[in-house]
Amino acid sequence: MSELHPQNQLPPLLEASEITVRFGGLTAVDGVDAVFRAGELVGIIGPNGAGKTTFFNAISGVLRPTSGKLLVDGHDLIGRNPHRYAAHGIARTFQTPRVFADMAVRDNVEFGLKFAGRRPRPWIFWGPETRVPWALRTPESILELIGLAQLGNLPAAAITPSQQRLLEIGMALATRPRLLLLDEVAAGLTEAELENMAQLIRRIRDELDLSVIWIEHAVTTLLRHVERVIVLHQGRKIADASPAEVVRNPDVIEAYLGDEMESTA
Repeated sequence: MSELHPQNQLPPLLEASEITVRFGGLTAVDGVDAVFRAGELVGIIGPNGAGKTTFFNAISGVLRPTSGKLLVDGHDLIGRNPHRYAAHGIARTFQTPRVFADMAVRDNVEFGLKFAGRRPRPWIFWGPETRVPWALRTPESILELIGLAQLGNLPAAAITPSQQRLLEIGMALATRPRLLLLDEVAAGLTEAELENMAQLIRRIRDELDLSVIWIEHAVTTLLRHVERVIVLHQGRKIADASPAEVVRNPDVIEAYLGDEMESTA
């Protein structure tokens, strides 16, 4: 049984109930339940084809589930458009960064602010945005947070793929989410870039008081940084516990990790 963590006593920020996604005769996600609470850093792992990204798509409004409920603040968002998810504080990135290549890096982040209807407000008219962390108040502050402050005037197409991943995170943060979904943001990164990305994710959670759900194939790195791990296999959830518990779970070892992972707990 998982240890009781103080965060487990908080009310759910997002509650997925019996989420099922079918494509014709293929069941990609099969009755997955998951609860995500304020301030959590949760990893989702599983072999290729386990349904990880499909589950992400289902809980972020990209894909309508075949059945199930998705409750945020007591509202069922199933069938709502993606902008309604943003309005409820849910933002995400994709496996392949989706940035506006011809627009300046700064303007990509500015678009994120406008997409969520949260344009920077001149204090003289509106007063300070007291509920918004300083790091998320302007495109410049967001670029500083993600380490792209010196590249703001360059076209997004001119920066490296790893920097485009950071930019997409900045665009998601510009919507000022409560829950940030990260889909394989470490793909294609060097070992040093991977560790820097993991540390940035921790900073985002800690300093901005966000909940973060992170899908990743770089399992060893993910296990070092998250507090809870959900494991999917063939569309089903087979584990939901701390990293130390997950790597010792016989079902997880057989389905995915292998016995050698037990020594990395």
